[in-house]
Order: sequence, then C-alpha cells, then structure tokens
Amino acid sequence: MNARSRVGYPARMTTASPPLDARVRAARATTGTAASVFASLLLFTLFAGDFWRNLISWPGYFVLAALLAAGSVVFLIRLRPAFRWRKVPKTLVLFLLLAVVSIAWSAYPGASALGVLAQLATTGGAVFLALCLSWQGLVAALSNAFKWVLGLSLVFELVVAIVVRHPVLPLTPIQPVPAGKLPSAFYWSRDLLFHGGPIQGILGNSNLLAMVALLALIVFGIQLADRAPRRGVVIAWLVVAALTLALTRSSTVIVATLVTAVVLGFALWTRRAGPDRRRPVYLTAAVTVVAVVVLVSVFASRLPALLGKSEDLTGRLDIWNKVIGLAQERPVFGWGWVSYWAPWVSPFHDLAERNGVVYLQAHNAWLDVWLQVGIVGLVIFALLIVSTLWRSWFFAVDRPRVDVADRLPYTAYALLPLLLLAALLAQSLAESRILIEAGWTLLVVLAVKTKQAAP
Repeated sequence: MNARSRVGYPARMTTASPPLDARVRAARATTGTAASVFASLLLFTLFAGDFWRNLISWPGYFVLAALLAAGSVVFLIRLRPAFRWRKVPKTLVLFLLLAVVSIAWSAYPGASALGVLAQLATTGGAVFLALCLSWQGLVAALSNAFKWVLGLSLVFELVVAIVVRHPVLPLTPIQPVPAGKLPSAFYWSRDLLFHGGPIQGILGNSNLLAMVALLALIVFGIQLADRAPRRGVVIAWLVVAALTLALTRSSTVIVATLVTAVVLGFALWTRRAGPDRRRPVYLTAAVTVVAVVVLVSVFASRLPALLGKSEDLTGRLDIWNKVIGLAQERPVFGWGWVSYWAPWVSPFHDLAERNGVVYLQAHNAWLDVWLQVGIVGLVIFALLIVSTLWRSWFFAVDRPRVDVADRLPYTAYALLPLLLLAALLAQSLAESRILIEAGWTLLVVLAVKTKQAAP
C-alpha cells in the first residue's frame, strides 16, 4: 500500500497520472480549493445549525441545508474520489436502510419521511468530507469551522454584554415565546459573559458551544503537535477554545473532556509500549473501566451535586423514564426513525417538556435509537460504534506501514479519529447529538475514512 494512502490521503492522489495541460492542472487546483472552502462552510453550518435557525428561521435553514447537500453531490461528481465498495462500512448501510424502511411501520410516517431525508442529506455531506478530503484537509476544514464558531460566539457575547446589556431572544424563535417570565432556554444569549457564564454564544446553548470548544481543543492540539506553520496563531486559538470551554461551565462536556484526556493517555502509552508490550496497558484500561463503573454505581446519588446539577440531572431522569416507557411499547423495531423529534406529532409534542420548554431529543443517543428503531436498530448502531472505535484505536496506536514491517513514524493526525469519537461517545450519554447534524456527520466521516484506509 502506498504510504500516503496509509495515512489517510485519498487513493486517487497517489496514482501516477499522465502529463496534464496547464489549464487542466489549474482547473483541478481551483476545484480543490473550492472544495476546501465548501467543506469549511459545510462544517460550520453543521456545527452552527442553531445559529442559522435563530437567525433566518427553520424555513431559511432548510433552503441553506438543501443547497449544501446539493453542493456535496456536485463536488463528489466533479472530484470523483477513489472509492472501494468492499470498504463501505456495512453497519452504516444497515442502519440507514433500517431508518428508511422504518417509515413503513412508523407511528408518524410523514415525520419519519422528513427525518430520513434529513439523515440521508447529512450522510451525503459526510461522504463528501470523507472521500474528498485527506486527514490533513479534514483537520484544516474543522479548524476553520471551529474558529468561526468560537470567534463569532465570543464577539456576540461581548456585544450583548457591552452594547445590549440584557438577555437576547432569537430573531426567529423555534417555539412560541410565552408571556411573563421566560425560561432561560428561550434566550439566544443570557448576557452572562461578565458574570463568569455560562455563555451560550451564537449557538444559543452552552452545552453545544462547550462541545465545539472541546473538539476545537482536539483539532488545534493535533495541528500544534504536527508542527503546523504559524504555531503562535494555533496556540492563540487553543487559548480561545480553553477559555470558551471554561465560560460555558458545561458539566456534560467537562466529563467528556476528562474521558477524552484519559483515552489520549492510554493511546500514547500504547504507542510507547509497542506491539509486543501492550498487555499491561489493556489490563490497566480494563481495571479503570470497571473501577469507574463501580464508583458511578456506588456514588450515583452524589454525582449530580458534584457536577453542579439538580438531583434529576436537569430534568434528564424524567425524560429518560418517559422514553424508556415509550420504547417498551414497541421494543423490537421502535416507533419509526425521526431524527429530530417532530413536536407537531404524537408522542413528541409533550414527551420532554420542562419548565415550558419542549425538548426535541432524549438527551441520550442510545435511548433515542431504541425509541426510534428498537432493539434491532440499537444493536446495529452499537456495532457501527464498536467497529469504528476498533479501527480508530489501531489507526492511532499502530505505525503506518509501507510493507510487512512498521517503517513510518507516528503522526499526530492518526489520533484524530480516536479522540473525536471518544468525545462524541462521552457526549452521547447525556445528549443525542451524535445522531443529527455535526455529530452524525463526524461519526459517518470517521466510519468511512477509517474503513477506506484500512488494509
């Protein structure tokens, strides 16, 4: 296998090409640059979907999303990246097929059709990112998107704190704004920057902004470790990401940060140990997992206070109980895929309502999958996660190969899939974002790219 292909470059970039006319080379270079810019815009929109919806409304966002989905298809056709059907993640295909056929038994077929359409459109964008960008190109596009989200968020909060000086509602609220005292979840910004947070940024949600900050720390850290040019700029953005994470005060993402740091530590230890001395690493990892499970079980009642949450984990326990009860009514194949919960159909219009706010997710991806596509879907989804995690782990800890022996040095980029997936999985226990928009996109990108790069 060609060395460049092994570290994640599209295979078509490694094959010899006949001499090209200067105009053809220029056209390809222009297309490649346009694809990179488009990838950054696509990722920004996926991570900042709430920003667009607060700014231009759901209908406006649908138009933007449709244009980006069409653009992804256009670039796939124009770039014609190398693609091996036998390297398609089968569990991903099965999960998507199950979502499609679930329309047949769905309790809300119209909403399911819309949800499946959104899932397929998001998957199309993810396939473009996976096949048309190298790992370095993906990191660059993620970096650009995160810089815009973080930079605009801090500027937005600063303007609210200095100029507006009071909480700000979205220009186009998702839910009707009730009269009287409003729940904090209704506000785009709560004007808390100079009060130590939690700030919400342009996303209007501190947990989502915190997750972007965590993923940005991973991406900027990899760029720094890879000795990217303009290291001072990269360090400055690392500081911005860390500051944003601190100001969001998100307990969910603090836990995800700790999990990601532990995974990074074990990956680096495994690299240093080498292929023949990994047993102590795996034994320690197993003991650590068991210890964490025992500690969480024993001190479950004290964890909410430790994390700064109410006893019901800010309403999550109530939502989880309702979702479990509903899932048990259709345990095998679920109620039908819907992606975002559709608040205009039963049972979602009042399934997760708290303090006047209707939430459109189960706040746990695994329960959400069980609810929508049953135990069958849950098994397929778990297999998708496990297989992607397996490939990501060995992609991170094994040296790239050009022949039977390991000859190439380790790269920082090889850690990207493992660390991103670790963060997403930690978040999936308290949020369902891995199933929609940016979360689903990253999962599909990692599943496809690690499978395509596998020997």
